[in-house]
Amino acid sequence: MSYTIINGRVLSGGELADATVRLDGDVIDTIGKCATPRHSAVLDATGLLVLPGIIDLHGDAFERSLMPRPGIFFDHAVALAETDRNLVAQGITTAYLGLTISWEPGLRSLEAGRKTVDALKTLRASLACDVRLQIRWETFALDAVEAVSAWLDDEIRPPVLAFNDHTTQSLEKRTDAKKIQSWAERSGLTKEEYLSLLERVAGRADEVPGAISALASRARALGVTMFSHDDRLEDRRSYRGIGASVCEFPLTRAAIEDARAAGEHTVLGAPNILRGGSHTGALTATEMIGEGLCTVLASDYYYPSQLAAAFNLERKYGLFPATPRTPQASAAAAGSPPANALISSWSMPTPAPARRWLRRSSRAGCAICPGILSCKGWELPEGSARR
Repeated sequence: MSYTIINGRVLSGGELADATVRLDGDVIDTIGKCATPRHSAVLDATGLLVLPGIIDLHGDAFERSLMPRPGIFFDHAVALAETDRNLVAQGITTAYLGLTISWEPGLRSLEAGRKTVDALKTLRASLACDVRLQIRWETFALDAVEAVSAWLDDEIRPPVLAFNDHTTQSLEKRTDAKKIQSWAERSGLTKEEYLSLLERVAGRADEVPGAISALASRARALGVTMFSHDDRLEDRRSYRGIGASVCEFPLTRAAIEDARAAGEHTVLGAPNILRGGSHTGALTATEMIGEGLCTVLASDYYYPSQLAAAFNLERKYGLFPATPRTPQASAAAAGSPPANALISSWSMPTPAPARRWLRRSSRAGCAICPGILSCKGWELPEGSARR
């Protein structure tokens, strides 16, 4: 099937310009001036922007589809199907689910992780978005090491492996009644049960370095890209030593500066842009981008945030689409370009693969939307976004 998108403002070669986009089956054939083939389906994008699909390296908003209220769970297949529709509605065509594997029972347990992986295996071919996994392994989840190791070479490849230590942070905050209550509800435990489990898990700290080393060694052998999550300076340097080349949600300026000095990609959350800062008091993403210290924005906990953040940044810096570093940085950080990414084709004169462009609103990575989002909010001057 051939498609031709006409009369739109197309993001190509770092600029927005009037152009036609022609697709021949699964291949982007032409971006620029071209005739419409006789049997091509024509999409008129008059007054709209035609943008590359977004690559989301870390999004855990799917957890709210699994557990919309504390202790209330829904089928993983149903939740994944809902997440898929949400992703493409926000212009995201390649998404890494931030699948946390923790020692906690409930939402982030190994059992819940297995159900998510199984659902993804079953549904992946039918999803509109190219859904992948970022396996965010809690380093104290020692009983999950075998399963995580197996997933690194499973049919769901290529995953991303992220090292995450929230256990130490939880210990530091165990006197914060509000946080403990929230974590306990997520786990289906009372506060007392959660604190007791936390202490038992922390008692195995001596086993953690060996488990980290073992998983890192397997990831290196398989060519799996590794991230480190919530870094302080000492964390970034330690994880760099075992091959984790991406710094995700660094907590301190020293950590993000060190990562950039080493030529590493740094990931911050797009919701941070929209809210004007981190909800946890961490680094301010807008400032880090302005200083050239953030190279990738992820949806984090809110899928609509990436598209909105791009236009907010354009209003502030006048650098769209160069700030942040466009989808190219996301693909590079993930280790390999997704099969459906437009990132190559938008800057290359030769055809590039775009698997299932426009099928059910598009794995191929095209978002069509009116107007420019206000930097102060969510206003779309010409009405609701269309894709």
